[in-house]
Amino acid sequence: MAKKQFKTESKKMLDMMINSIYTHKEIFLRELISNASDAIDKRYFLSLTNPDAGLKKSDYAIILKTDKENRTITVRDNGCGMTEDELEKNLGTIAKSGSFDFKHDNEKTKDVDIIGQFGVGFYSAFMVGDKITVKSRSVNGDKAFVWESTGADGYSVSECDFETVGSEITIHLKEDTESEKYSEFLEAFRIEELVKKYSDYIRYPIKMDVETSRKKEGTENEYETVVENKTLNSMVPIWHRPQSKVSDEEYKNFYCEKFFDYQSPAKVIRTKSEGTVSYEALLFIPQKAPFDYYTKNFEKGLQLYSNGVMIMEKCPDLLPDYFSFVKGLVDSEDFTLNISRETLQHDHQLKIIAKNITKKIKNELEKMMEKDRENYEKFFDEFGIQLKYGVYADYGKDKDVLKDLLLFHTSAEDNYVSLKTYTERMKDGQKDIYYACGETTDKIDMLPQVGAVKAKGFEVLYLTDDIDEFVLMTLMNYADKKFTNVCADNLDISTEEEKNALKEENEKSEELLKFMKDSLDGAVTSVKFTNTLGSHPVCLSTEGGISTEMEKVLSKMPGNGFAPKAEIVLEINMEHSIANTLKSLYESDKDKIKEYSKILYTMARLISGLPVENPTELSNMVCNLM
Repeated sequence: MAKKQFKTESKKMLDMMINSIYTHKEIFLRELISNASDAIDKRYFLSLTNPDAGLKKSDYAIILKTDKENRTITVRDNGCGMTEDELEKNLGTIAKSGSFDFKHDNEKTKDVDIIGQFGVGFYSAFMVGDKITVKSRSVNGDKAFVWESTGADGYSVSECDFETVGSEITIHLKEDTESEKYSEFLEAFRIEELVKKYSDYIRYPIKMDVETSRKKEGTENEYETVVENKTLNSMVPIWHRPQSKVSDEEYKNFYCEKFFDYQSPAKVIRTKSEGTVSYEALLFIPQKAPFDYYTKNFEKGLQLYSNGVMIMEKCPDLLPDYFSFVKGLVDSEDFTLNISRETLQHDHQLKIIAKNITKKIKNELEKMMEKDRENYEKFFDEFGIQLKYGVYADYGKDKDVLKDLLLFHTSAEDNYVSLKTYTERMKDGQKDIYYACGETTDKIDMLPQVGAVKAKGFEVLYLTDDIDEFVLMTLMNYADKKFTNVCADNLDISTEEEKNALKEENEKSEELLKFMKDSLDGAVTSVKFTNTLGSHPVCLSTEGGISTEMEKVLSKMPGNGFAPKAEIVLEINMEHSIANTLKSLYESDKDKIKEYSKILYTMARLISGLPVENPTELSNMVCNLM
């Protein structure tokens, strides 16, 4: 039996394929099973015009077998088989795909799933094996032939005994090394694991004899080991079944098993598209964020299938970062795969699918907010921060996608409120959307400025997450209403009469206010009287684009020792008795004014939740006053 050389490729090419094309050695089993499935598909197609060539549909199967003693794995199918000439063409020429030629030559095969189209999947077996033997009998021939090879040094083809139509591939595994344990592929549990992972939805049963333990008949505690012929795959993907035929329990079980969650999904989303790119998607929104979700170790991505065969466990390009919490899968026959069938050659198809999926997720979340508010609020507690980061990221590129999914607490009620709800119930004549920032809603509610705005009958958004104010600055406005921080010095909620009275008071007290500002040694940009504090004596406001809350957030960021500072204004209630005291002291005891200025400024910092720079000095000044 003369050895022949591979027709088009050198040893270097085969070595490159074996060592470089595939990321994981375990892929070999997926490739061989996919080829076996293709062979059965071809035989089924041929039987449509030649009934004698086919079997009953229920008789088609792929058989796996391991032999630990001889270190072999066998994959057998009862598909179309190959003639001697086909063995030469398909296995003797690297990158020659019989499946691709079959699909190309038979236009009617559009309804038959042909998975292998590159002609290199078969050779992935050399990643784990040092010898491959293929026995095959064609549905169109009366003789069987065997193809054998130990790698790039060539192959041989000869006649053999093989009774049934189909093919049998036997891989002799390489010897184990310190770094590679090829013997793992002889273990039944490992084979089952790989079939479940990559080939669970091959349409034909994948069978294997598996040893199981069972109780001996007529005994109570005696067990025996028996061999059971087991079907390892599910065959029909849940996402190919009509939605009306899949129960909530089935979705839950599928989700929990596939994505290792012990809780039911908060939302199941199914979508299908036929057109430029045809695909089906089955998506899940979890109830709880994974423990590592908000860490750099978390990997987003949907599982990617081509005709029911998983080609990528996590495809990050299918989800934007702000929807990275979504789990699920996409299955399409239109993917243009590279020769290893692990990644895509072009991302055009992915971009179309990703755009459609993003739109679908957004629409489903909006429906959830409207029709299942309680569960949406639970979802928002888990993943709302991610949506807010999505608004802020990339200079607000996706803010219009996400703005209607955001929720906030407000001064009007304990429950969450959307921006749409807030604007729909705004008071007549209200120009702005008012907000205030703080650690908790209770602390925000105690701010003097919040009390002043509430007294005017306006609702205030309570922002408690570090990113909240950045989000509103990115949005800039909603429904043509701009966002206004109630702690900014340009808060405009007074009547014209009140504004005129305040302007007059500040002009009259200009020297006093300047003296107080100078007494604080640059801690504030100005000191002024206000008439919007009700019974509160003092508060801090800010000028410019940086608020005190933003300053706190920016200063906490790593490596941000030179974070921009807020331009702070000390505001004193002109209607409080402290105002008259200050005016009187300015005439009689300016040194006392310096001390009062520091006390009032420090108290205002405490009210605003800012740290006190010198608590000892404050304590001494208060004790002196006492």
